[in-house]
Amino acid sequence: MADRDPVSLPAEVRAKLAELELELSEGDITQKGYEKKRSKLIGAYFPQTAGMDPSMGQERRTPVTPSSSSRYNRRRSSGSRNERYRSDVHTEAVQAALAKHKERKMAVPMPSKRRSLVVQTSMDAYTPPDTSSGSEGEGQGDGDEEEGGDGEEEDGRGGGGTSSSQEGSISMEHWISRAIHGTSSTTTTTSSTASSSSSSTRSGGSGAAGGRLADVLAQHVHISGPHHLRHHHHHRHHKTENHSAPPDVTSYTNNTSTTDGIQVERAPGAGVAPQRQTSKYGNAELMETGDGVPVSSRVSAKIQQLVNTLKRPKRPPLREFFVDDFEELLEVQQPDPNQPKAEGAQMVAMRGEQLGVVTNWPPSLEAALQRWGTISPKAPCLTTMDTNGKPLYVLTYGKLWSRSMKVAYNLLHKLGTKQEPLVRPGDRVALVFPNNDPAAFMTAFYGCLLAEVVPVPIEVPLTRKDAGSQQIGFLLGSCGVTVALTSDACHKGLPKSPTGEIPQFKGWPKVLWFVAESKHLSKPPRDWFPHIKDANQDTAYIEYKTCKDGSVLGVTVMRIAMLTHCQALTQSCSYTEAETIVNVLDFKKDVGLWHAVLTSVMNMMHVISIPYALMKVNPLSWIQKVCQYKAKVACVKSRDMHWALVAHRDQRDVNLSSLRMLVVADGANPWSISSCDAFLNVFQTKGLKPEVICPCASSPEALTVAIRRPLEEDDAPPGRGVLSMQGLSHGVIRVDSEEKLSVLTLQDVGSVMPGALMCVVKLESVPQLCKTDEIGELCVCTVATGTAYYGLTGMTKNTFEVFPVSNSGTPISEFPFTRTGLLGFIGPAGLIFVSGKMDGLMVVGGRRHNADDIVATALAVEPMKFVYRGRIAVFSITVLHDERIVVVAEQRPDSTEEDSFQWMSRVLQAIDSIHQVGVYCLALVPSNTLPKTPLGGIHLSETKQLFLEGSLHPCNVLMCPHTCVTNLPKPRQKQPEIGPASVMVGNLVSGKRIAQASGRDLGQIEDNDQARKFLFLSEVLQWRAQTTPDHVLYTLLNSRGTIASSLTCVQLHKRAEKIAGMLAERGHLQDGDHVALVYPPGIDLIAAFYGCLYAGCVPITVRPPHPQNIATTLPTVKMIVEVSRSVCVMTTQAISKLLRSKEASAAVDARTWPPVMDTDDLPKKKPPLLYKPSNPDTLAYLDFSVSTTGMLAGVKMSHTATSAFCRSIKLQCELYPSREVAICLDPYCGLGFVLWCLCSVYSGHQSILIPPSELEVNPALWLSAVSQYKVRDTFCSYSVMELCTKGLGLQTDSLKSRGLDLSRVRTCVVVAEERPRMALSQSFSKLFKDLGLHPRAVSTSFGCRINLAICLQPHRLGKLADQGTSGPDPTTVYVDMRALRHDRVRLVERGSPHSLPLMESGKILPGVRIIIANPETKGPMGESHLGEIWVHSGHNASGYFTIYGDEALQSDHFNSRLSFGDTQTVWARTGYLGFLRRTELTDASGERHDALYVVGALEEAMELRGMRYHPIDIETSVIRTHKSITECAVFTWTNLLVVVVELDGSEQEALDLVPLVTNVVLEEHYLIVGVVVVVDIGVIPINSRGEKQRMHLRDGFLADQLDPIYVAYNM
Repeated sequence: MADRDPVSLPAEVRAKLAELELELSEGDITQKGYEKKRSKLIGAYFPQTAGMDPSMGQERRTPVTPSSSSRYNRRRSSGSRNERYRSDVHTEAVQAALAKHKERKMAVPMPSKRRSLVVQTSMDAYTPPDTSSGSEGEGQGDGDEEEGGDGEEEDGRGGGGTSSSQEGSISMEHWISRAIHGTSSTTTTTSSTASSSSSSTRSGGSGAAGGRLADVLAQHVHISGPHHLRHHHHHRHHKTENHSAPPDVTSYTNNTSTTDGIQVERAPGAGVAPQRQTSKYGNAELMETGDGVPVSSRVSAKIQQLVNTLKRPKRPPLREFFVDDFEELLEVQQPDPNQPKAEGAQMVAMRGEQLGVVTNWPPSLEAALQRWGTISPKAPCLTTMDTNGKPLYVLTYGKLWSRSMKVAYNLLHKLGTKQEPLVRPGDRVALVFPNNDPAAFMTAFYGCLLAEVVPVPIEVPLTRKDAGSQQIGFLLGSCGVTVALTSDACHKGLPKSPTGEIPQFKGWPKVLWFVAESKHLSKPPRDWFPHIKDANQDTAYIEYKTCKDGSVLGVTVMRIAMLTHCQALTQSCSYTEAETIVNVLDFKKDVGLWHAVLTSVMNMMHVISIPYALMKVNPLSWIQKVCQYKAKVACVKSRDMHWALVAHRDQRDVNLSSLRMLVVADGANPWSISSCDAFLNVFQTKGLKPEVICPCASSPEALTVAIRRPLEEDDAPPGRGVLSMQGLSHGVIRVDSEEKLSVLTLQDVGSVMPGALMCVVKLESVPQLCKTDEIGELCVCTVATGTAYYGLTGMTKNTFEVFPVSNSGTPISEFPFTRTGLLGFIGPAGLIFVSGKMDGLMVVGGRRHNADDIVATALAVEPMKFVYRGRIAVFSITVLHDERIVVVAEQRPDSTEEDSFQWMSRVLQAIDSIHQVGVYCLALVPSNTLPKTPLGGIHLSETKQLFLEGSLHPCNVLMCPHTCVTNLPKPRQKQPEIGPASVMVGNLVSGKRIAQASGRDLGQIEDNDQARKFLFLSEVLQWRAQTTPDHVLYTLLNSRGTIASSLTCVQLHKRAEKIAGMLAERGHLQDGDHVALVYPPGIDLIAAFYGCLYAGCVPITVRPPHPQNIATTLPTVKMIVEVSRSVCVMTTQAISKLLRSKEASAAVDARTWPPVMDTDDLPKKKPPLLYKPSNPDTLAYLDFSVSTTGMLAGVKMSHTATSAFCRSIKLQCELYPSREVAICLDPYCGLGFVLWCLCSVYSGHQSILIPPSELEVNPALWLSAVSQYKVRDTFCSYSVMELCTKGLGLQTDSLKSRGLDLSRVRTCVVVAEERPRMALSQSFSKLFKDLGLHPRAVSTSFGCRINLAICLQPHRLGKLADQGTSGPDPTTVYVDMRALRHDRVRLVERGSPHSLPLMESGKILPGVRIIIANPETKGPMGESHLGEIWVHSGHNASGYFTIYGDEALQSDHFNSRLSFGDTQTVWARTGYLGFLRRTELTDASGERHDALYVVGALEEAMELRGMRYHPIDIETSVIRTHKSITECAVFTWTNLLVVVVELDGSEQEALDLVPLVTNVVLEEHYLIVGVVVVVDIGVIPINSRGEKQRMHLRDGFLADQLDPIYVAYNM
């Protein structure tokens, strides 16, 4: 910079240079890149830079208003810029809109994708152009309208590559290219400050693309209203990798390392120097998760980018809500007071000219055919072309007449028998002819008319599952079609079964295929002659129409309507006899049928038919035929003109001076104007007169609605309307505002048809006349329209029998009008303008948008060739009570990820700028994969269907719910704290009970419990060993279901003595020392436990490391051993070897273990003395477990608590020595351990032990054991239940035949520390009902760290037939999920919307008291509130065992008191949210039964938008949304909701899940998903209890360890 004068550079450029230098110093950009960018930045200001036009510096500083010359030049060059429907003005608008946003940048993360997904499937990249975009309701019905590719010929003859910046347009082009390349342009409206975000964030995504997408969000700043150009928000984003606390997305304050400056306008050059804010950790690539664990930050950086992006205040301010006490109301879109309203007078219906009856007009079409066939049989009627463009065949009027007679005779007399003809006059028959055989079609069509049979022309069904063919079949069925006429070639090409028969197509009725070619037909007898009548009210033909939703309707056209329509066309187009007309359109329906099959015969014209196949090979063929035959008229679509433009350089000798009329069939499409203009520009020099171009508007219901007449020289030129898009979206006509960017240029489609009356009615229910400046639906009243949808009277009434009314409510005519399905208005001089179709209308947030307009905007985005052949589909889907726009485009086979992402971000920007509407989802699919209509257009409804059911398989998806969804309920404002006292008083006043409940009182229960007299379990065991030495306490089964080992009272006692001896002798342990027991589930574990008690040591049971997975499981073992301060480890020989193995020492340093003793060979001698504890309140054992949030917590269990616990379970489950109980649980912590090791010794019953790990080998093991031992009580976990449900689902019959019988089971309790899994319990019950399992037997329990079992539901299915119970059924309630988010409990009926079923967690154990308290204020709660469950019980744990001695936590969790009410009782806090309900049921003692419902863990609940969400509810919704989602877990990070789904399917399906997941969470939970992560099966970590470890998952995600298939960052 030293050698140049820095003052001459504008401040913004200087700031940019500083930014660049910083990037270089930080290593974000290479030296080469730095120099390139630098020279680009300063080049403009130093004319000596080679190749720069000195004026460019000046040029860039003025806002570019496209001058007419530049516009003209751009248009001239349009041949080389191949896009479809290109309105040059529009393209400029798009470019300008994009350029405007280049100044405000921010980084947005690119989605990450696994490499295997990036490989593009290049299907047939080099076929010539055949297809193009479909917007809603186009494409299917208008078959060929859609196929028009954007003429991209990749073999080079399309000349796509010439430079498009010709003389006058260089300024604009250069300006655009600069804008697109990311340098900032200074315009007079804004002074952009240093705002570059191209610095690649270290996030795998490139910064450049990131920056581009950023701009997309930038403009959400100014959505509101017309004044949206005042502020520009410049965000400077520096390295956002490092932050301390997770920032908050919802507030606009800034606690991350970004500066959000909002600059007011300044004069150019007065920018500010960039400010920097250094971030807290310098540049360390570390970041802390919520728990303060540092993680590597690739993902975090992306999320942070997203957070920063979403921070912009992009929404209009929230409007007023009506908030009921706990109703979350979706915001109702209030009309904007400033929005434009229609102000004109009421419109007057417009009458067309008189339909003049010419003397020689035939009385019917058949009469015309007869006349020409007999007067001039040699006159050519139709010439068809082959694919080389050579005339294939000429059909004369004589041949057409004789063959049609033949067809008519055969139809009536040769099908069926004389008595029972198959076809009678008035019956419907299908016409199935290919697009290259108009002669056969015409013959068959007129044959039907002569036979008075109704033809239904349809497309050839190519395959049995052709898109839309099924709907056509439905139409045929409803029309009662039994015969299908077809040509020889077509008949041969239809799919055949091995026997040679044509199979029935899907959805089709059974039809007889009848080849209607002359050589197959018998000649009519001499005396037979068809009955030719004048045109009457009979149905002439049925034209099919495809609706927006894909259904197919048949529009019936009467003979008189058909004739009148031909007359009106003849008068409008001034057709004369023997004129030549070139037709490129589909001759089976619409404009092609009306001009080239019907009107042509009425006037004895000669039709030159150009098949679609020829157009694909040679787009110029129709122009060549016009020259060759000196044709007067041609019928084409915009696409045909467009293709001709692309290819016109190959033709030197074109002369179009013979044309007097060029009918543009889709001239009503808003974007056909650019094709017409461009075509005229190029071919005016080749003799084409401007007045020749005649756009027309038509619809299947109203036939031709309007057509521009060929002008006489002195007539007024055609009309143009340049309308404001903003106005149009509100349904009003406003001439272009000062904005210049968002305009729509329309051309008129001529005036009303002769003999017709036209009006414009409002779109709402009543057909009321519009005002003159209002857009509405065009309606016509004339003989020449369709009369009905075949067989659908209701729909017919709404469409064909409409009586428009004036403001006063009086009908304007006694005759009915027909709705045309076209939106528009009648302009000055009676010219008709069409602005869109009803089918393509999308109403978003109360504003109307047209799918075609959005397609055009997307197509105008550079690089235009990115979209494969211009194939784009736009439709809307309803999510959360509003329509949301979805754009699906086919991408070029050679495009890279970077290109795709860049293009997508630009499209979002362009659509937002021009239409002021957000795109909800933008999806890219590989080329040639969207479903096609018969003529190659996009089949829209089918595409939408695929999108909604998740089988579109896109290769790129960008969702923008944050920017689009503005009608979410208002975030909940927490009420200012009302004191707990007032809450309690309020509850009492309103008659609500304080939520408390208790199990039976232990003191009152009289039972002959012998074990009660002992304070210690070790004493109970010694007593049992003396009194009942040979009573079997434990039986362990192996995977084959045979007994592996068993223990009697005395055996257990003896083994425990020996272990105690060993501890004393070898271990030299003191009493009170801690010993870790690392055993597989089994007998050894039990013996070792009692051995420790005998020796006075404190045992800790630890799950052994997994031999196949030592690296991850061993550290946990080590951690528990360390945290529990164990002085020695007892284990088996095998495990002690494993601990010393090479793999183990790689994971954990072997020298750090305390002494390890194996108990396989015990010393013979007993200890001299068994230890007897002095105080029952001393420690009995420690219980360690990892919570779902990944916290390791150990709790202390005293001897008192242990004995109380065993007694409580004994009473609840009625356990006696004579009982047998099967236990299939992990014996390491919680209730599982107590049931496995302690209860049998206390109660004396026999426990049949089944290690859950054995079920992986033999899933039927547990249930077989239950059946074999005739067990009445069994305990399992949810993971065991799931294993059985999944593993045995298909085997119930074979199990039954092997004699498996579960009818004796009276209780099957699931041991859990979570909300009961109802769906799983129910499917388990249903599945094994056939094996005798009583549905009421399955119930659940609930325990947590502070109290290992609070509830346990033993079912007393009585021994008698009456099945009387002593315990009530577990009750199920349905609560309103929305109220639950506000911590309120509102019961609703089953099946009501937003209802959530909850099952009670079991019956409260004896000696347990429960209260529901407010976790914040600690006040007692009423019954209708969700609060924390607090417990008071003799078997509460006595505290956490920690080495850190965090006493505050301890006292809070174990020794809490209510802040009000009963403040004396000491409670323990479970950390779970729940509520109590007094049920109507009574138990055996006649007492009312209080049910406890557990909703979820407090620490797992997510606070979003001020409400409390439980992950499981969101996960349940997500799993339901697609068959390939097997598991799901959600968590939050920086207030963004992250959804991780496991995909069971091909990786191609991964991206289908992104929109589905986003939709379902929005619909059911009113939440916007921030990140969707698709991973392989098994990635979501599950603990031994089958609970998801969401925090581990979160840490893994942030540290980038999940290897996801796809990560989508929703905008």
